[in-house]
This record gives sequence, structure tokens and C-alpha cells, in this order.
Amino acid sequence: MQFFDTHAHIGLIYDDPIEQLRVIQEAKQAQVTRIVSICNSLHDFASVYETLKSVPGVYHAVGVAPSEVNTPGKNWVQTIEAGLKLPNVVALGETGLDYFRKFGDKRSQIELFITQLELAEKANVPVIVHNRDAGKDIFDILSERCPTAGAVLHCYSEDAAFAKKALDLNVYFSFAGNLTYRNARNLHETVLNVPIDRILIESESPFMVPAEYRGKRNMPSFTPSTARFLAELLDMDLEELSVQLWKNSCKFFRLPE
Repeated sequence: MQFFDTHAHIGLIYDDPIEQLRVIQEAKQAQVTRIVSICNSLHDFASVYETLKSVPGVYHAVGVAPSEVNTPGKNWVQTIEAGLKLPNVVALGETGLDYFRKFGDKRSQIELFITQLELAEKANVPVIVHNRDAGKDIFDILSERCPTAGAVLHCYSEDAAFAKKALDLNVYFSFAGNLTYRNARNLHETVLNVPIDRILIESESPFMVPAEYRGKRNMPSFTPSTARFLAELLDMDLEELSVQLWKNSCKFFRLPE
């Protein structure tokens, strides 16, 4: 049995390269044998990529998160374009909209998001989408501009009705440790109304720690906990589910199984 953590902020767990490598090793010991390392900023991407670029089973996404809307970096468009050509870079992200913390203004966030969707389309890569309190705008923009290679609504937090609408788009739904919270009924209902071949799981480490690890810093090695909870919700054998999730992840990121 093996698991694919489709979204881990390795650089936010530790900034020390030795500790980052230890995180990867601990994940593999927990049967998490593939991880997509996600950046919030281009500086974060550059440092983590340099440390992990040759580590088997580790892949990367490059992009600018909405939290960086005011400081995307000099020549950030060209930097993303160059990053997407690097070995083991499999997606653009994370990008998206975050109206909860009010980073910059909405117009600036939307412009940053749309530009990156256009870059993903140009490079023919999937995009990893952050959505917090911005569901309507996310849906409207993806309805017009979802890249041909697809998108994933990471750390899904909307309800089943939103998911049913989004099924008409070329999107996947990724669930993190908050799925395991007993009061997350909107997420529990969602997984029961989304086709199994459109579901991914992620750690979202160091955030969204699964319930059984509450109080600890989240790690990629905790991803199987989310998978176990998902298997219970779907009344599926865990090994059968792990195979399906693995296939879904490889298909989305265009990786061999």
C-alpha cells in the first residue's frame, strides 16, 4: 500500500535542508512515497527545489499564492515560466483567491490568479487552486479559464452543492486533515457526492493536522490518517481506496503509476 501526498508545504514545516530531508524520509516510512512540494512564494520554491530536486518521489509546483499578491517578486511571470520547465515540476501553484485574510484587494488577487491560469494554459500544466471565502469568484473564473490540463481545488472547504456544480469543470477535489474533524459535515457530504475518480488527498502540512494528531505540527507522514477516515466514509477497503487515490493523483499530475 502506498499514498500520494498531493500538497505539502515542506519549506513551511522546516527551513533547514537536513530537516526537510528527514520529513521526506519519515513520510516514506509511513508509506507516503510521493509528495508534491508546494510553494507560497517564488523564494520558497527556489530554496526547497534546490534541496529536494533530486529526491526520488518528490515533485514540485511553482507559483504565487494570494498571500503574496503585494510582493510576487521581480520578474515573477518569467520566473514561473522558467520554473515550469524544470525537472519534476508538475504543476503551477498554489494560486487562487483568499478573501478571509484580505491580502491586498480583490482586483489584485483576481489579476494575479488569472495571469497564472494563463501561464498554466500556455505551459499545458495543471493548476493548484487555493480558495478561502472566495467560492463564487473561483467558480466563475475557472468556468471561463480552467486550463486544459485541469485544476485541483485543494484543501476543499466548500459544500456538496458547490462540488456538484464544479463537476462540470475539469477539476479534482483534494481533501486534507480537516476532513477527519467530526463536525466537518459539509466535507463528509461532499465526498459522498463526488465521483471517486475525482478525489485526491493531501497533508496541507504544516496546517490542517488530522484529528488523531491534534496538537502536533502536521507532516506528510500523517496523510494515511486522512485516507483511513475517507475509507470509512466511503465504506471502502483502505487498500482499494489507496490504489484509486494513487491512480487519480498520477493521472492529474501526469506521472507514471
